[in-house]
Amino acid sequence: MRFEKWHGAGNAYLVMEADGSPPPMDAELVQKICHPDLGAGSDGILEILPSASAHAFVRIYNPDGGLAEFSGNGSRIAVGYLARRDGLSELAIETDKGVIAGAVDGGMVTVDVGAAALDGADHRPGAGDPPAAAYTFVNLGNPHCVIRRDDVDRLVLPAVGAPIERHPWFPNRANVEFYKPLGEHDIRMRVWERGAGETLSSGSGSSAAAVAAVVAGDAESPVTVHTDGGRLVVEVDGDLGVRLTGPVQRVMQGEFDPAFTAAPEHH
Repeated sequence: MRFEKWHGAGNAYLVMEADGSPPPMDAELVQKICHPDLGAGSDGILEILPSASAHAFVRIYNPDGGLAEFSGNGSRIAVGYLARRDGLSELAIETDKGVIAGAVDGGMVTVDVGAAALDGADHRPGAGDPPAAAYTFVNLGNPHCVIRRDDVDRLVLPAVGAPIERHPWFPNRANVEFYKPLGEHDIRMRVWERGAGETLSSGSGSSAAAVAAVVAGDAESPVTVHTDGGRLVVEVDGDLGVRLTGPVQRVMQGEFDPAFTAAPEHH
């Protein structure tokens, strides 16, 4: 199994072509591959498959083995990978969220994230305490709980993010973003990703935080989102349509030892 490792503003993904050969990409194998010490280490896997409606279908795996409907930085990396492979500057990819248009300009990749919504089936307020005293739910094809906190840099994310991810008001769990305004067009953001935990960056998380900040009047588009891994620029239009721009970089290419990816024998 061959792979390339890329990162987008510190968000690392392994890109793997689905060639139809075993082993199948199941949850156990994904966890094994993504492990930071026992595997290649990554925030997820982007599996490249054929598509009838776009240049390729990109299946996105979280490091816990679950599928993600959407990843902003993952989509940007997939666009960068396919553009490099096939000599293109513009292309569209298909994900579980739908078809996403992308463009490459040097080391920068822009994707059309689509329209954000401020509610959805993944947000079901009910009995009990809310996930936070104040928050904005943002749906970008995947669910986000965005919270303004002026002490964002002092937060211990496993302590504050993990309980919100699995709060009963989010039946499909939620990505959790904490932000504070830095200026008219800048916010600081940290993220607790569903199925991944704390990551250096998140494209969809940055997009959700920018949408929440614009809606709250804390920032104006375009919003530069300052993450631990780098800066991402999010354009938010009047209908909450979102475009995400930032760097991507290929880190390495390699091949897994067949014994490592082989299915374990059951005795």
